[in-house]
Amino acid sequence: MKIPKELKIGVLAVVTILLVIWGLNFLKGKDILSRQIVFYAIYDDVTGLIESNPVSINGVSIGQVNRIRFLPDGSGRVLVENIINQDVPIPVNSVSKLTGASLTGSREIIIELGDAGDYIQNGDTLSAATQTSLQDEVSELVLPIKQRAEDLFSEIDSILTIFQAVFNEQTKNNITQSFSNLEETLNNIKNTTSMLDETIESETTRIARIMDNAESISTNLKDNNETLSNILNNFSNVSDSLAAANIKQTLLEAEASIASLNEIMDKINKGEGSAGLLINDENLYKNLENSSKQLELLLEEIRKNPGNYIKLSVFGR
Repeated sequence: MKIPKELKIGVLAVVTILLVIWGLNFLKGKDILSRQIVFYAIYDDVTGLIESNPVSINGVSIGQVNRIRFLPDGSGRVLVENIINQDVPIPVNSVSKLTGASLTGSREIIIELGDAGDYIQNGDTLSAATQTSLQDEVSELVLPIKQRAEDLFSEIDSILTIFQAVFNEQTKNNITQSFSNLEETLNNIKNTTSMLDETIESETTRIARIMDNAESISTNLKDNNETLSNILNNFSNVSDSLAAANIKQTLLEAEASIASLNEIMDKINKGEGSAGLLINDENLYKNLENSSKQLELLLEEIRKNPGNYIKLSVFGR
């Protein structure tokens, strides 16, 4: 039986169309020959996510994003339709997490598997979550630093304004004068130090002599240590003797003697007794004085003319 040419052409066209459809879906990541299911997830923002972005579990791609559209409720939220292989069981409490943008700006959906015993079916909706992008993390880290830098620059600007207000021409002149005074003070200190060095150098010999004398004194003290010990022992003995003596009785006796002497002197002053008469009787004093003068004249006469008073005989009377 001969197959008509038209039938051949029709079959070839159908096969070609099927191959084209399969190829296009294959290029999009869809395998129309394998069993697949569709699930949905709802996000607030899907910037960077496009259709055909991969859907993966633990780094293994199991499907792709098929369609992205807004929810019809006017909330602005985005419904993402995903196609995955039906051979991969996904618990119903799994989470569809939208990753942050990579360095190239692309994003993907990662399914974090739950632990439920039931698995999703075609058309189910998973809980959605969004992972912070690297750019957002860097922004969160840099934002406080940026704010601090802005505050710091503002403070620096305020400080510079204050410096400009404070360091006017008069202040600059005062600072210059202060530095000049400081330089003069340092020069004076330098001169004083030089003079001190010269003084110390000139007095070195004297200081050495003083040290030698001090050493000599120390040596003498060391050599005469025994003598000093004896002297200290003698002082100790004298102190012990004084401590052992009846000082109180001696003082009482001295006090009694002084009282007796005062009594005698009182009597003499009153003219009592021979000594009192002798001291207080003026006539007696004059008589004694005249007698003394006459005795002196007599002795002078005897000295000059001894023969008138003393006669010597060789032969007896």
